[in-house]
Amino acid sequence: MFGSDTSMLIYNLSYAIVPLIFAITVHEVAHGWTAKQFGDMTAHQAGRLTLNPIKHIDPIGSLVVPIFLFLTSPFIFGWAKPVPVSVNRLRSPRRDMPLVALAGPGVNLVMALLWALFAAAQFFVLSTADLGSQWLLNMAGFGIQINVLLAVFNMLPIPPLDGGRVLRSLVPENFGQMLDRIEPFGIFIVIGLFILDSMQVIQFFAVFIEPPMLFLTDFFYSVIQLGRA
Repeated sequence: MFGSDTSMLIYNLSYAIVPLIFAITVHEVAHGWTAKQFGDMTAHQAGRLTLNPIKHIDPIGSLVVPIFLFLTSPFIFGWAKPVPVSVNRLRSPRRDMPLVALAGPGVNLVMALLWALFAAAQFFVLSTADLGSQWLLNMAGFGIQINVLLAVFNMLPIPPLDGGRVLRSLVPENFGQMLDRIEPFGIFIVIGLFILDSMQVIQFFAVFIEPPMLFLTDFFYSVIQLGRA
């Protein structure tokens, strides 16, 4: 027999895994699809413009790390295999690359809205008292939270996050080249933010992550409340 802690763990994972996979997978597809619209066929030719999660999932970044953080930390972070984008194949790299980078966080916000509408619809068609309905509401709530987190976190101006790529397109070339040198190590900076247990890291999240997350989450939960009207 499973203990209560194990049962709760399995229950939490059961409603979290689908929103998590979709949040990461669709985020990457959005980058590749947008790049294709601006002339870069790299992701298309690599077979990455598909919603098949197997093509995008990084076992460590898409499953182990986010699930571990989901169970042990108030913060959740993860990554997929980056969709390849060849900046030089874009019609106007300096103009197009910010839009390619913004596509990922943008589609996360769209998915958060869809999860909110899904939850709102449940109040019209289902009784929220039974366990099945509560499970669906938990899934929708997690779908909102993970998509908002990915949208906000990815906009931090740290290469290789999307915000870093937007910054790269906006700054003078000499500063941009410095960002290019940082990019291979950027993911270690990001992971370090989660590993370091310090007041500075907590303050970093409190200042740069929490306010926009709370604002967006409150907005999407207000959409859910429309279903109760």
